[in-house]
Amino acid sequence: MNEQNNIIRKHGRHTYPKKKILCLVSNAAMLEGMQVGFFAEEMTRPFYDFVIAGYDVDVASPNGGAVVFDGHSNPENPNGAYPNDLISIGFVHHTTFGKWMENTIPITDINVADYDAICVAGGGAPLITFKDDVKLHQLIANFYEAGKITCLICHGTSLLLWTKLSDGKLLADGKTWTGFADSEEEIINQMFGKKVNEYTIETEARKNPNTNFEVAGPLEPFAVKDGRLITAQQQHSSYLASQLVIEALS
Repeated sequence: MNEQNNIIRKHGRHTYPKKKILCLVSNAAMLEGMQVGFFAEEMTRPFYDFVIAGYDVDVASPNGGAVVFDGHSNPENPNGAYPNDLISIGFVHHTTFGKWMENTIPITDINVADYDAICVAGGGAPLITFKDDVKLHQLIANFYEAGKITCLICHGTSLLLWTKLSDGKLLADGKTWTGFADSEEEIINQMFGKKVNEYTIETEARKNPNTNFEVAGPLEPFAVKDGRLITAQQQHSSYLASQLVIEALS
């Protein structure tokens, strides 16, 4: 046997064109009597990947100011489910980045022209806080219509249920996309012993005859790029989303 056949050589990329990214997360909300925010990894993993690529990254929220991790996604919560999320731990303890959790940029201060892409995290709060936020819907439409890469992760993809473009059509119309699946919602319901969310992304998306909503198996990494729109199914798909954004910007 020729041992040369066992050699694998892999090259990576060290430098990328300079870009600026806006990471957007939800402000906190109350759900079933508990405070919810955004899913830690769904912001911090893309943030990390963007920084490693040499991008400048800002963190914004609809209202600005302080934001919080969902308790179950907080790696420093002793009752959380992700104690080994080293990237999120590193983010909150970083000298500069950690302070942003107390003072995110409000979307009213965002100039779309300053950025090359937007990346929206999911979590427990978006289904509550994003639904009726017309200014946020308009911001997403503005990014997309300005030719910017628009990336939505997990419950952040709920924005595609409401965001309309300047022609009055939903951004989701004619698009193939993914988001948090009903099978994954059921896992949450079983975890809490009750129905947690009043509505689900998959059920609502399938009511739209003009869009194509796809999901992989529950908790399987899955992401879709359809033109400038990038969507990811859940937290395990965050790294796929950031890879697609970096590839698109390269």
